Amino acid sequence: MAESPKKEDIVTGILEEETLDNIQHVNNPVLDVPIVEKKYLNRILSYSKKGNVFIFTDGKASVEVKVFSDEIIRVRLAPHSSFLDDFSYAIREDINLHPTSFSILDLDDAFLVKTNVVVCRVQKENFLVSFENMEGEVMNADYKPMHWEENPDFGGYYVYCTKHTPEDEVFFGLGDKSANLNLRGRRYQNWNADTYGFGFNQDPLYKTIPFYIGVTGGDAYGIFFDNTFKTYFDFAAEKNDRTSYWSEGGELQYYYIHGPQIIDVVKRYHELTGTHDMPPLWAIGYHQCRWSYYPEANVREVASQFRKRQIPCDAIYLDIDYMDGYRCFTWNKRYFPNPRKMISDLAADGFRTVVMIDPGIKVDEDYWVFNEGKENKYFCRRGDDYFMEGYVWPGRCQFPDYTNPKVRQWWGTLYRDLVEDGVAGVWNDMNEPAVFGRGTFPDDVRHHFEGLRGSHRKAHNIYGMQMVRSTYDGLKKLQKNKRPFTITRAAYAGTQRYSSVWTGDNIATWEHLKIGVLQLQRLSVSGLSFCGTDIGGFTGEPDGELYTRWMQFGVFSPFMRVHSAGDTRDREPWSFGPEWEVICKKFIELRYKLLPYIYTVFWRQHKYREPILRPISLLEQHKPENLQREEEFGFGHNILVSPVIHPGQQSKVLYLPEGDWYYYFDHTLFVGGQEHKVETRLDEMPIFVRAGSVIPEFPVMQYTMEKNIDALKLNIYWGSGRYESHVYTDHGETFAYEQSVYNEKYFIVEGEQNSLTIVQHIEGLYHERFDSYKVYFIGLPFDAHHVEVDGDIHKILMEEGKPYIEVEKEFRRLTIS
Repeated sequence: MAESPKKEDIVTGILEEETLDNIQHVNNPVLDVPIVEKKYLNRILSYSKKGNVFIFTDGKASVEVKVFSDEIIRVRLAPHSSFLDDFSYAIREDINLHPTSFSILDLDDAFLVKTNVVVCRVQKENFLVSFENMEGEVMNADYKPMHWEENPDFGGYYVYCTKHTPEDEVFFGLGDKSANLNLRGRRYQNWNADTYGFGFNQDPLYKTIPFYIGVTGGDAYGIFFDNTFKTYFDFAAEKNDRTSYWSEGGELQYYYIHGPQIIDVVKRYHELTGTHDMPPLWAIGYHQCRWSYYPEANVREVASQFRKRQIPCDAIYLDIDYMDGYRCFTWNKRYFPNPRKMISDLAADGFRTVVMIDPGIKVDEDYWVFNEGKENKYFCRRGDDYFMEGYVWPGRCQFPDYTNPKVRQWWGTLYRDLVEDGVAGVWNDMNEPAVFGRGTFPDDVRHHFEGLRGSHRKAHNIYGMQMVRSTYDGLKKLQKNKRPFTITRAAYAGTQRYSSVWTGDNIATWEHLKIGVLQLQRLSVSGLSFCGTDIGGFTGEPDGELYTRWMQFGVFSPFMRVHSAGDTRDREPWSFGPEWEVICKKFIELRYKLLPYIYTVFWRQHKYREPILRPISLLEQHKPENLQREEEFGFGHNILVSPVIHPGQQSKVLYLPEGDWYYYFDHTLFVGGQEHKVETRLDEMPIFVRAGSVIPEFPVMQYTMEKNIDALKLNIYWGSGRYESHVYTDHGETFAYEQSVYNEKYFIVEGEQNSLTIVQHIEGLYHERFDSYKVYFIGLPFDAHHVEVDGDIHKILMEEGKPYIEVEKEFRRLTIS
């Protein structure tokens, strides 16, 4: 006899709908919980059309199909034909999508809503919805009609959608999950949670990104289930032939996003939810953090050691101990008697100061922030109208309701004193929201929700997002034309418009290094490209090898920060002895050399919606075996890395995508489209550059913009054929790029057996700090004797065995032969 379902599983919606269908009674005396009948859509009786919106009804329930673009179609279910207000925190407010054309066909058995790319088929008899390409191939199809059940405890509905799952289908995305990249065979929950020391496959974690990518038959599509309640995804776990997603409330609303390439799906998801703004250049340098650096003498000593040892660093972080009794927006004057002078002195030496701010505001009648919040009724209230209170670091606290625009505006103004003190960036933590003892807020806490109102069940997953939105908007006003730098632990889809993220309180283990490699790839294809881990592990004790291998991976983490708990050993690059310091320094310097390339990759993310980290599955999805590869990934288009994630590893087998690739450290040429065994020396990590690439480099600096650059170094990697690369520059700190005050260089590289030609196109209005290029040629299959630039002959010089020339930065055509 099958085991009876548990009461708590039924109440919380943990059981998938197939299991619930097997419970045949409405009231279960054993479980003592009412099970309300599951309701399905019936035969379509009629439809209506208004612009690009089609509404189908069975006489009781209705389904809306809205055509956003040729490739994006939204589906919404209204169980009683009453749709909720069309509002989403995830979707860009400035969204401007339009289909090229659309139409509807009324067939005997189905309605077809068509664009130039996608057909949405709605079956008349059973209301099944499917999506096809123009060749008639089904990309995504309902297994059963969308359905719902009334929740007897809180009202509203559980809403469900179940899709067919072909045998070959694999799944990616879903944001912050500590699991293998392919999600198939697993079930996940989205409910932001403070998960100190989380483990492999632990779920849920800190962030909710209800967006996944399916690949079947070599083609990709995406589903974005825009629902802020607790949601669940079952990727063919309970039943191998179906995938389901459902929620404990709200509306069944999802976007179908057509590919057919994974990168196309990710770009179109960004069309809906936005991209990261360009970060200040210093924000993509190396950052040093600890819980906590205090008192002031300790901060100054750490900074001094970086400069003394000539290890580049751009930012020092102050955790909660800089505050007076953990009261946000205050200073502990015993530890930091003159914070403004300290920050000014650090800035003079090239360090930016980033401070922690949590949402919990101490209940203290002598505390100005609490008094302002209390007077203006800015704090969250429970269903009984008492202020919601909980204990976090300051003790007894109340919490702002960031879903109220007035509260967000107020919160943004609270940073004024910190900004005037010179603070350059803000780190929002504990914003899942986390509360000691109970985990988070009670469900009955009420939220403004932009005037739409809702309980914490609806607002929980967007609480951290709206907090960091408040922070970002406040800093943007207070810092005038400077780009804000913010980082958040909790997030919902669309948070990339306001912040970078990190993966939370990890552990100093080799397993967690591997988890980090997986998490950052997953976050990047889920919209949150500006992401990083706590290098070296937040808790636990790494040895020198683990710390150094993690530092190497950190060079190719979009956000590069060391962070650790105060009860662990020091985590500065020199903390593990001279042998490891030398290697860590080498790789941090590599980060600074590659900054112009990294900055260009950030630009490509911002403007062209490309993910920064690109799994092999994204680079080559046409090969089924690549859908299971996890350790290698692209950083932008032209660099591929394979972090070393095992202790004592002397070599590893890795895969290189099709084409030719150069090993970064010695320029050995490798043929792509196959696996290679490579050595993994302690002072190297497998890094490869795509043949035909143009890779810009800075000289090593102790912090970004330390030096004026007279000539930008361009490394041209020879490849047979035609290739395109980009190099982006701007002020590095202002929003002038929004008015085209930038330079984007397009380099067309054409390699032949006896010559190499580079054609440059320039876009933008920025006047760069350098006047010329030093162009280095790598891998030429011929002896170079002749260089012609825009009709003039140039002298070939040699350095470290590589030919190079110096040329004006405005050149249009360069040929070496």
